[in-house]
Amino acid sequence: MTETNGAAPEAPPQIKMQVLAQFVRDMSFENMVARKGLQGTDVQPDMQVQVSLDARKRTADHQFEVIAKFRVTSKNKASNETLFLMELEYAGIFHVENVAEEQMHAFLLIECPRLLFPYIRRIISDVTRDGGFPPVNVDNVDFVALYRMELARRAEAQKAEQPTLVS
Repeated sequence: MTETNGAAPEAPPQIKMQVLAQFVRDMSFENMVARKGLQGTDVQPDMQVQVSLDARKRTADHQFEVIAKFRVTSKNKASNETLFLMELEYAGIFHVENVAEEQMHAFLLIECPRLLFPYIRRIISDVTRDGGFPPVNVDNVDFVALYRMELARRAEAQKAEQPTLVS
């Protein structure tokens, strides 16, 4: 016989996430070497990668669009001239269920970009190679650290906006 009064609480519902679509929203690649006709064998590339994320709810229930923006800049260390600039906005449409409302923002900006990242890395590698440079293999992005840095930046900005009372 089992007793129902002392039963263990029900487990929370399992999180459901499905990628409905993914696509390039915007992309540009500027090859300064070809445009300016830069010459010389003294090329020592210095690569910088900037990442930003955005997420928004779509009109359909449980659907969200997550956008990862990557800006890859390569400069010559010797002359500080830009070799190339690549900007990529890559988006995914996700169906997400059973995530607590207070956790949804973090979930969308951490878990969803993790699924998109291998495709983003491949596009950046292919475009830089096709642009006449060695393929750029972007290092793994720590989306948790990125999320925490953005929260800290927002908290600092909010703190700076608050007026200081002088007595």
